[in-house]
Amino acid sequence: MVTSRRVTLASRPQNQVALSDFGSDEVELPPLQDGEFLMNVEYLSIDPTIRGWMSYDTYLPKIGIGDVIRSAGAGEILESRNPYFPVGMRVFGMPGWQDHAVLNGAVPIPEGVTYEQALSVFGVTGLTAYVGLEDIGKPQPGETVVVSGAAGGVGSIAGQIAKIKGARVIGLAGSEQKCRWVVDELGFDDCIDYRSEDIGRGLSRTCPDGIDVYFDNVGGETLNEVLARINDHARIILCGAISQYDSSAPPTGPANLINAIPRRALLKGFIILDHMDRAAEASQAMGAWMQEGRLVAKTYVREGLESAPAALQDLFTGANLGKTLVRV
Repeated sequence: MVTSRRVTLASRPQNQVALSDFGSDEVELPPLQDGEFLMNVEYLSIDPTIRGWMSYDTYLPKIGIGDVIRSAGAGEILESRNPYFPVGMRVFGMPGWQDHAVLNGAVPIPEGVTYEQALSVFGVTGLTAYVGLEDIGKPQPGETVVVSGAAGGVGSIAGQIAKIKGARVIGLAGSEQKCRWVVDELGFDDCIDYRSEDIGRGLSRTCPDGIDVYFDNVGGETLNEVLARINDHARIILCGAISQYDSSAPPTGPANLINAIPRRALLKGFIILDHMDRAAEASQAMGAWMQEGRLVAKTYVREGLESAPAALQDLFTGANLGKTLVRV
């Protein structure tokens, strides 16, 4: 029998997620059934949506108390009773926070792609940025694109794609260091440090001609200030609302939402699980941009399965730079 070390949900968070909300155990995994395979989990993807799964039903049911924390991960197949997933294949799927997992499906990782790349630019993170910009934002040359969470995994890639499309790109990030990285290394035109500058004043300063596309990763007051400055036919990509995930009370609606009516703006949310058929297209495009030096991917990695809860906290404190991962 194979055992797996796991990080589990001990209690539902009250406001900010706490280390005490997590437990740990070690369980024996069941024997493989036909169609299943055993994965040795090498890396975990740490994403804001995990915080939502800990507390409430969304597009997936909430995690049960005592259950392993749900998340994406990547690793190598150790045993298999599935002819499409042989021993030795590297894959990414949804193993959760554990060091071994029994799965019945995953996505093979091509030769030459590292685990870190498979869970960032060539994984769901990159696909989210690509689909949001290509299908909803559709930035045109010369338009102004604003990206919140610009120094995070999705935001950093989304802003670079908008630049590749010829747009003028403004980021929002939570420190001077992050803003420097976003501008100097990723090529954004400007970046607002929302911890030291009022968001509304920053947007008025950097977007004097209004906003055409907004890639929203945070919701809340930032979304409200953007809505006050949108141009006619603006496109607002509703990807995440990390500023509201820790709140125990229902959030109030943006006061400036009414501006979407006279501006004939589009506000559209999307779930990347609906677009997994675009993964090959996105990977091909982003691989070419990386070879051309037009796209940079950065990861922020914590060590050890036991560090996964702290890595999730990092997303909400702003300690991360780039895509957050845990090397199991």
